[in-house]
Amino acid sequence: MRVLLSVVTLLAVAIISFGLGTQWPFSGSGPVNGETTGAPEQESTDLASKSANDPLSVEDTGRIVDELAQVPGIDGPAGKPASDANYRGDDSCQWANDGECDDPGLGTGACSQGTDYSDCWRIATGVEDDSCQHANDGECDEPRLGTGACTQATDTTDCGDVAYLRFQNDSCTTAFDGVCNEPGQGDGSCEAGTDRADCLGRERPMQISDHFFGRDDRLFMDTSVLPWSVVGTLTDANGGQCTATLVGENILVTAAHCIEYDTGVDATGTFETAFDRRGGSLSAEVIDFWVSPDRAADNANNDEAAGTDWALLRLDQPIGRELGFVGVRGLVDQQGERGAVGHALYQAGYSHDTGDHLSGNIACEVVDIEDQNRIVHNCDTTTGDSGSPIMSREGDLYFVIATDSTFRFAPNVPASNIATRSEDWLGLIADFTAGTLTNGGVRPAGGGDDKPVKAQQGSD
Repeated sequence: MRVLLSVVTLLAVAIISFGLGTQWPFSGSGPVNGETTGAPEQESTDLASKSANDPLSVEDTGRIVDELAQVPGIDGPAGKPASDANYRGDDSCQWANDGECDDPGLGTGACSQGTDYSDCWRIATGVEDDSCQHANDGECDEPRLGTGACTQATDTTDCGDVAYLRFQNDSCTTAFDGVCNEPGQGDGSCEAGTDRADCLGRERPMQISDHFFGRDDRLFMDTSVLPWSVVGTLTDANGGQCTATLVGENILVTAAHCIEYDTGVDATGTFETAFDRRGGSLSAEVIDFWVSPDRAADNANNDEAAGTDWALLRLDQPIGRELGFVGVRGLVDQQGERGAVGHALYQAGYSHDTGDHLSGNIACEVVDIEDQNRIVHNCDTTTGDSGSPIMSREGDLYFVIATDSTFRFAPNVPASNIATRSEDWLGLIADFTAGTLTNGGVRPAGGGDDKPVKAQQGSD
């Protein structure tokens, strides 16, 4: 089931992170979700005026534009008689016309064979071209490889140098071990295209969206031991997925955009963690939440509402009593802005491109401290890492100092990965743990009012 969720995350749009219905995109950013349902991109963005010299905003890069190239009729590619085409089908898949091929054997495999025709026919028949209106602008616009403004195989000149990374991932169990194990290589234990870093190298061209600052340094983490055993998946009823972390026996911290929909906040979901644990993983249901009282205003007034992008969640089972949990620390409060820059960080999340595996970083750092409760870091995060812990280490102890939120992307330069500092909620965790700070359920009190309320002492 978790494999299916990880595949589905690749779908809808390029570079989106899957929140559950916010007005802005996220880094890694957001629930892993086929983004045509209740996912973050609610508004369409007109990219018709995009030029090679204009860096796209995070919003732009996270959306599928309406100006996708026109495709030929269902009977066969343009310029070819239907009888000459080996590939036929229709657009009956729910992920059809999202710019990314989802047919098995050709693309992500999220659609049944022949049900994503318009996105797949060029790849299937080898007729790649520059039919996208943004072709030949010096910037790759394919989903996953670039901005997502073009359908795959319609920006060939700009994407040709990086097209070899199309449909490649690191979902194999032995990925990141330094040995290529795809068919015909190593022990052949990995399916084709699932051992990318080991078979194609860790270097990443700077012009692609998931460039990881030029090199993918992620590793798989052992989820049977702390702190990685308490970093788990937060999955909603629609299959949307983020990363969350135990910071108490039954308390999680994640990104606020992971519980936001078009209709408001809904924290309904299942937390599952410690997948490598002897005896199996542990799970619990979310029964309560708390977000910043300034969250709604931040979303309404800022394109990048990262400063309030945190949520505390209460579980119905104290699974941290058995597994333990990590601490929380205000790094900037303790060390000041100058002292915090360069601080060594540890991070892990359920990235969209690593299958069921917790992937993370053990050698990244704070790059900058920004206003509005944000830090910039260089941990290799991507879609699926939203809400993942950015941690400081002291001996054998780990402390959440921020949670991964979003990124800023501009062509051919390193992205800025943005996390939400823990200082904004650090002083609230004791009251939330005690139950004196509560919404009384998984939806805002007051029947849809997004503003949470604080319970009085002694109330239920």
